[in-house]
Amino acid sequence: MNSALRVSDLLNLKFEDLINEKLTPLEHIKLKETKTGKHNKIAISNGVKKAIISYVQDFYKGNLEDYVFYSRKGKNKPLQRAMAWKIIKSTADAVGVKDIGTHSLRKTWAYQSFKAGTDIVIIQDMLNHSSAAITLRYIGITQDEKDRAILSLDL
Repeated sequence: MNSALRVSDLLNLKFEDLINEKLTPLEHIKLKETKTGKHNKIAISNGVKKAIISYVQDFYKGNLEDYVFYSRKGKNKPLQRAMAWKIIKSTADAVGVKDIGTHSLRKTWAYQSFKAGTDIVIIQDMLNHSSAAITLRYIGITQDEKDRAILSLDL
């Protein structure tokens, strides 16, 4: 999803959270986070908009109130977390990726954002962490990486 959303929030998305009546992707996803209860507004990037358009063409059945990721038990129920994990795990196994889970997507977004130069405080805020130190530890920035950063500038 190209965001810091938790899988529980992704699974609760409905088509009305992503598209308008004309099936055009929205500019932002607006939601109340399941874990924190906080309201969140997340920009939808152009790449994600293209993915949404493709997904809508394949899976949208005309009701904006349907869940985007619905259970086989019916579109009025979201896909369960355990099934999402099975889908992600089997897909990762098929391409040779090991040790992945539903939370890996959130961590990967945070790590890649940091590596791309996003300020750690912004990432911290998007993850709802209480400190930058927690965020750095969460994304796996180690002492060795900190040392390399200092030593590489040897001014």
